[in-house]
Amino acid sequence: MTEPAYQVLVVEDETALAEGLKFNFEQEGYHVLLAGDGPTAIELAQGNPPPDVVVLDIMLPSMSGYEVCEKIRQTNQQIPILILSARTLSEDKAQAFDVGSDQYMTKPFALPELLSRVRNLIERRQSAPSPRKKEHIETYEFDDTSIDFRKFELESRGEKHSLTTMEMQLLRYFVQNPDVVLSRNEILKDVWDEPGDVTSRSIDNFVLRLRRMIEPKPNQPKYLLSVRGTGYRFTPSGDVSG
Repeated sequence: MTEPAYQVLVVEDETALAEGLKFNFEQEGYHVLLAGDGPTAIELAQGNPPPDVVVLDIMLPSMSGYEVCEKIRQTNQQIPILILSARTLSEDKAQAFDVGSDQYMTKPFALPELLSRVRNLIERRQSAPSPRKKEHIETYEFDDTSIDFRKFELESRGEKHSLTTMEMQLLRYFVQNPDVVLSRNEILKDVWDEPGDVTSRSIDNFVLRLRRMIEPKPNQPKYLLSVRGTGYRFTPSGDVSG
């Protein structure tokens, strides 16, 4: 029996570009949904089943791609969302990650790279373990925090949080490498194996989001520690002196 095609939701108001993307994704075997505005995109993203990945423009009529991303994340944390935008400022990329996108590509773009990224996001959605360490961790606990990687859920100090695909991948990476200083270059290579527009600042934004979930005082972290000039170290014991 042939496996059902993965669904890609393309949110783009430029008809020619939207149709071009639809054609190329279909050539790769995907089923493609098109939305030219925010409300339509949100409705399609809430379908049953929901799409396997969303390719989202920022500049849309009636509401921005940022707002669309936020709305999708309110009901589904797990759909991989790739922002595809002509905006190139670092502030735009930071805002995209803040509202829950997983990757950011700028226009004009290379079609093979886009196709590769979409394929990569869908594969990551299947909860593949990080390449640095091969053991597959399904659940993990430290202090008053418990993580269920199968459900993309985290509970800390009695409060539950849903994880996006990339938040889950990054947190799993830290958990698989406790008390190890991880450089930003290592994180880019191992968590985002096709980093593209993902920069060290993007990593910092993702770490800030994780800190808001697990740290009692996010501005004074004791679990996800910054290592000046290098990267980060995850200390499940909360011992910042190590």
